Amino acid sequence: MQGGIAASGSSRPTFRVVGPCPWPRVRQSSRAKTSDGGVNAQRHGWERLAPAQQWLLENILSSEPAGEDERPVKQTQDTTWSLNLRAAQQYHTRERHLRVPREHVERLETGGAPAGRQDHADGAEMDKLGTRLDNTRKRADKLTGQRRADLDRLGMRW
Repeated sequence: MQGGIAASGSSRPTFRVVGPCPWPRVRQSSRAKTSDGGVNAQRHGWERLAPAQQWLLENILSSEPAGEDERPVKQTQDTTWSLNLRAAQQYHTRERHLRVPREHVERLETGGAPAGRQDHADGAEMDKLGTRLDNTRKRADKLTGQRRADLDRLGMRW
């Protein structure tokens, strides 16, 4: 037999693998293909998973439900605005203008703040500043007076 499962010679119905076993490789590749973000999303939504999905995560990926202390902190609109404004201020300080290309992404150091979008292992957070400012220009009539004044101080072109 070239590989596969063969019955052993004992009286108990057990099986032994004959030849090379691809299973460890399959398990390893499934771990490599599963991003930490994907597994974390499953861990945080454990109660919404079917029992079979929970079993697979526990036994194949050695994962378990996220504890209450591991749950992500949801950001408020004010927190998000302050992060976006900080990214704009950082860009303005460095470049001396706020004519940001739409594709530009600004790297912010969070300094141990709660993890936000696209956070990295080194504590940095990436803010899609160009897209955000472009969308803000298009929705300028919906901004509060304070937020519009904050951007005006940085030389925002409307």
